[in-house]
Amino acid sequence: MSTDAKAVVQAEGKFNSTDVMYLQMMVAHHEQGLEMVRLAEKAAQRDEIKTLAQAVDATQSDEVAMMKEWLTEWKKPTTVDHAPSAHADHGGLPATGDEEIAALKKAKGAAFETAFLNLFVAHQHNAVEMAQLERKDGVNTEAKAFAERVKESRTDQIKQMLTLMNS
Repeated sequence: MSTDAKAVVQAEGKFNSTDVMYLQMMVAHHEQGLEMVRLAEKAAQRDEIKTLAQAVDATQSDEVAMMKEWLTEWKKPTTVDHAPSAHADHGGLPATGDEEIAALKKAKGAAFETAFLNLFVAHQHNAVEMAQLERKDGVNTEAKAFAERVKESRTDQIKQMLTLMNS
């Protein structure tokens, strides 16, 4: 990566606990989302769902790398404390439960697609909620801009998945 290109993805400047918590929570959230879309890439029957899953995989894989880089630059852990009390000031740690992922892994055919779309709509809605908190309380310019992009792209994905659910 060129120096100019790398400068674009750096989150320099001041940051606060909301910026750090947002990125840590989003890394965990993205990793869980990646688990779900990778299941969809293999198990979905409709090409539209496979294409959506592949696009999300590519985007969120890049975003995870970027967020981890920012946290490392800030000398902060790239993982999140999963204790619920650790996130009380930040709206909690929304996550899809292990039992929901296990059920998704077992689903086949049209039942898989329905389960995936329902689960992933809720998952992406959580991303939008977390982004709104960052936009409101964060101070880092790049992290706030990233949160805006997350809000917009995940809202679009939710609309697309709702359309897929009804087709």
